[in-house]
Amino acid sequence: MAETPQDKSQTTDAGFQPLRQTSKESTSKDKMIEGSAWMTAGSIFSRLLGAIYIIPWVIWFGTMSNQANALFAKGYNIYSFFLIAAIAGIPSAIAKQVAHYNTINEFAVGQRLYKRGLLLSGATGIVCALILYFGAPFLSNHDPNVIPILHSLAWAVLIIPTMSLTRGFFQGYQEMAPSAISQFVEQLARVAYMLITAFLIMHVHHGNWVSAVSQSTFAAFIGAIGGMLVLVWYYFRHRSRLRELAENSKQELAIPTKQLYKEIIAQATPFIIIGSAITIFQLIDQYTFFNIMQRAFDYSTTVVNTLYADFAFNSNKLIMIVVSLGSAMAITAVPMLSEAKTRGNKREINNQITDALLLFSFFMIPSALGMAAIAQPLNTLFYHYDVVGTLVLQASSYVSIILGLFTVISAIMQGISENVRAVGYFAIGVVVKFALQFPMVSYFGVMGPLLSTAIGFGVVSWLILRHLNQEYGISFHRISRPFAGILVFSVLTFIVAYATVHLSYLALNPNSKFMAVFVSVLAACLGGIVYLYATLKTRLADMMIGDRVERIRRILRIH
Repeated sequence: MAETPQDKSQTTDAGFQPLRQTSKESTSKDKMIEGSAWMTAGSIFSRLLGAIYIIPWVIWFGTMSNQANALFAKGYNIYSFFLIAAIAGIPSAIAKQVAHYNTINEFAVGQRLYKRGLLLSGATGIVCALILYFGAPFLSNHDPNVIPILHSLAWAVLIIPTMSLTRGFFQGYQEMAPSAISQFVEQLARVAYMLITAFLIMHVHHGNWVSAVSQSTFAAFIGAIGGMLVLVWYYFRHRSRLRELAENSKQELAIPTKQLYKEIIAQATPFIIIGSAITIFQLIDQYTFFNIMQRAFDYSTTVVNTLYADFAFNSNKLIMIVVSLGSAMAITAVPMLSEAKTRGNKREINNQITDALLLFSFFMIPSALGMAAIAQPLNTLFYHYDVVGTLVLQASSYVSIILGLFTVISAIMQGISENVRAVGYFAIGVVVKFALQFPMVSYFGVMGPLLSTAIGFGVVSWLILRHLNQEYGISFHRISRPFAGILVFSVLTFIVAYATVHLSYLALNPNSKFMAVFVSVLAACLGGIVYLYATLKTRLADMMIGDRVERIRRILRIH
């Protein structure tokens, strides 16, 4: 049936956060900024909680902390892969498809899609949990301590797919608050359980460190329950509005249940691969690093475990706070790009790609360089004073820019239904990673995995950006000037923070955790002030975020 002009109007406007029942007009950039703000807040606070717990956790594990960190990383890398397989890319696929149906005023179809997805995610969660639990001996890579860790993590795989699916459903309505708040509650419950059990086992009862790590990983299941309860509350809160939207939608599409399942699976499969990209690279490191290091350097297992913990757990915990900035914007971009793709609006796609790249650069580059600048006090604060650990954290901070870029642009590819091509590009990156892994680790040691990862994801990102430019055009003339400003101000921020750290340590004790707090906060604040002042003074912040910053400028009296 041909659309009437009225239908077309509905189609165009349907995507504006329909759960809120508001008539406010909003541009795609406004929605991207608002959605990114929610997702960034949720992700950042969750990541901060996930990093801060390390301080007491390391103290309670004492001399076994590096071994515990290595064991935690080994278990979590395998768990992350199974979790992504269980989730099966369904949340992002659901978000994309729900946004698509909402755009054409077929809200009822999107809601049916979600309900069918619940059955699918429940089934995949059960299957993957069983495989992880009973397959633990085969996945342990001959480390018996990994087996109980995988057993404890299998429980979380049962719940998290359904929780993630529900987050994707709300994201399809461009409602990011439920995802952000549930993510924070999930992490809060997880960290609380981890700290309580670690304290009781290691500090009170002086128990076995492997049992303590096992309880810390079981905390993922406790956190999942907390996050799921938040989403259930949001769903019931909006249930009447969802019913109203379904009843008033066009209802011209009669899609059989079998076709809905096919649609979910077809959309979800590429999301599995792309969504697990960083985890796949980490698994390559986990299953190759130990053999290469022991052959090339003849190190003991304890030493290699410590080095592995440096890059796979210690630095990774901290840089993922920064990478979460990219993830937040990536999640926001998918449903909006899907809407633009549905309408066939190439200009809007071009604008959204350009806005996403600029927003990513504006937040990600100064954050990554700032973390590199304060790597020494950060590493001392969260772990202990360690020259190697500091250097690894600095290198990881630079690599995080490439990881964040990949996260954003791979999501853009998914949003415009270029999933298969994105998977093909990623396959090339995996080949590059494999080809470079042995020479890089053999020559650069603990830095080798970071370098091969950076080059692998760098190749993938270049291929994706080249394709996006060929198909939709990237407004490089609009990007070049603000990007140059971002780069200059970010380097200036790095210099100020780096100088603050090294000047402070001329007089302060570098081994002290208390001094590490002082130096980290001082350097971060001074660097942040420089970046804030420079971007406000030059109006770069206005270009990135819009008129919202004018109030900040007035408060700070920057003209």
